Parts: sequence; structure tokens; C-alpha cells
Amino acid sequence: MSFTEEKEKFLKMSRDEKRQHYKSEITTLEQIMTLPEYIKKNKGGGEITSDLAKKVSMWQGDITSLEIDAIVNAANSSLMGGGGVDGAIHRAAGPTLKKECATLNGCSVGEAKITGGYKLPAKYVIHTVGPRGEKPEKLTDCYRNCFQVAKDNGVKTIAFPCISTGVYGYPQRPAAEVAINTVKTFLQENPDEIDRVIFCLFLQTDKDIYEELLQKYFHT
Repeated sequence: MSFTEEKEKFLKMSRDEKRQHYKSEITTLEQIMTLPEYIKKNKGGGEITSDLAKKVSMWQGDITSLEIDAIVNAANSSLMGGGGVDGAIHRAAGPTLKKECATLNGCSVGEAKITGGYKLPAKYVIHTVGPRGEKPEKLTDCYRNCFQVAKDNGVKTIAFPCISTGVYGYPQRPAAEVAINTVKTFLQENPDEIDRVIFCLFLQTDKDIYEELLQKYFHT
């Protein structure tokens, strides 16, 4: 079966049919608190009431478990798999993801390209290549271009890992500032395009940074 046939097969499956292919536990959107819900539960008495904040979540866990429209892969420029999040996504999706990626002619820093999700709970994977080191304009491009690809493909729920903060060496806090600011700007300018943006955080240090910054950016 070609990757196009397999891609269509998975995209056409009902939720229950697709669940037969998952190898581990899944996390549904309903299981992930919105930012106002999270703050109310975990930050005793603190409240965020803006409608914009209801479109945002921070969640600590495995991005490959998310049953949503699209997860973002912090890829390398070859798009042929690698370490970290990239390798985990390729392993969970199965070998056909690599076959589709091989047809995309790589990806430049700041660009984004979409593929099927195959055996992942997510319908799609949006691949983006982050900068090496602290380059705010290029990192901003990553998030903006992921949203553009999402819009073009009818994606309503999307999860981002911490792009470029691993082996690419972007400091965690400045990277989080860029990510949150770019996401907030997009949601303000496109209020009807995306239903939920999930910041998927693996490290406790990232969780602490995002918890602080999200309250600052979405306090009203």
C-alpha cells in the first residue's frame, strides 16, 4: 500500500476504528484542562477569565498520546526522523510517516510541512525546523507557519512541544516567551480558526516557566 492510500485510510477511520491501532494509552482533549481551569485548580484562588485563555492549555506528558487534530514535530531539516520528540513521533506513527516525509524535499528553518498521523492518535503531524541557538525571528516563523498550515488543512486543535530548546540549544525561558507571544497574537488575529492550542511540556523546568508566563500573558 502506498503512503497516500494508507494516509487516506487512517484519515477516514472513525475514532473507535482508529483506537484499535494505538499501542499505548491516549489522552483526549476533554482530559486536558484549559488555562483558566488549570489556574483555578492549581493556583489557589487565582483566576483567569478571558475567552482567549479558554483556547489555551499547558499539559505535561507524551505528545504522541494526544488524540487531537495535529501535533507539531520539532523536526530536523531532512524530515527523516531523529532523536527526542522527532524520534518518538516517528516510532509511534509507524514507518509510513517516513515514506511520506521522503517526498517533501526536506524543510528549511522556520518552515512547516504537514503529513498524516498514521498510527498516532493525532490525525496530522505538522513538522517544523527550529533554529539552532537563540534566534527569535526564526522561532516565531516556526509557530506562525505551523498555524498557517493548520488553517489551510482545517486543523482546529494543535499541540506544540518546546521547539529548539533541546539539543538545538535555545534557552528555555526566551523560547517560551516567543512561543506564548506568537500563539497569543495568532489567537487574537484569528479568533475562529483554532479551538485549542496545547503547550505540551516534558520537563518540569518548562512546566514551571510556562505556568508563570501564561498567567502573565493571559491574566485578563
